[in-house]
Amino acid sequence: MTSTLLAFCGAALVLAMIPGPSTAVIVRQALRGGPRAALATIAANEVGLLFWALVAALGASALVEASEVAYHALRLAGAAVLVALGVQSILGRPRASSGDAGPGAREPAAGGWSAFRIGLLTILANPKAAVFAASFLPQFVPTGAPMMSALLLLSLVWVAVDTAWYLALVLLLGRLQAAMAGGRVRRTLEAVSGVVLVALGVRMVLERP
Repeated sequence: MTSTLLAFCGAALVLAMIPGPSTAVIVRQALRGGPRAALATIAANEVGLLFWALVAALGASALVEASEVAYHALRLAGAAVLVALGVQSILGRPRASSGDAGPGAREPAAGGWSAFRIGLLTILANPKAAVFAASFLPQFVPTGAPMMSALLLLSLVWVAVDTAWYLALVLLLGRLQAAMAGGRVRRTLEAVSGVVLVALGVRMVLERP
C-alpha cells in the first residue's frame, strides 16, 4: 500500500502541475486580491475537488459522464465562468474608492468569501473534474483492498497533494511580485491571466467530451 500511495502522490502532483482552469483562476485571484484571496480560492478548489472525488467514490460521477445533457450544461456553465473572469481581468477593475486608487492597489472584493465562491464555482462547473476523478482514482486501488475505504483515502491524499502544490505556486507568485514591484507589472500579469482564462473558456466550449 505504501508504494501505491507514493505512486499516487507522484501522479497527483503531476496532474496538479498541469495548467488548467483551477491554476488560472488561483493565479488570477492572487494577482487581484493577494494572499488572502489566493488562499480562499485554493480552499474552495480543494473543497470542490474533494466533492468530485467523493462523488466518484460513490459512483455518482458516472451519471455525469453518461448524461450528455448534464455534461454539456456543466461544460457551458464552466466556460461562461472562465470567460467572464478573464474579460474582467483583461479590462481591469473599477476603483473601489479614491483612497484605493494607487497603481498597485488590489481589489478588496476579491478576498475572502468572494474569492471562495469564485474558486468553488470554477471547480464545480468543470465536468471533466468529475469524469477524471472517476477514471483516475480506481487505478490506484490495490488488488483486494476495500474499494470504498481505498477511494476515500486516495481522495484525501489527492486533496493534500493538490493543496501543497497550489500553496507553493502562490508563494512563488508572491515572491515574483515582490521582486517586480509595481502596479504596471501586476496589471500586465493580471491581463495575461485574463487572456489565459478566456482561452480556456473558449476551448471548453469547442472541445468534444
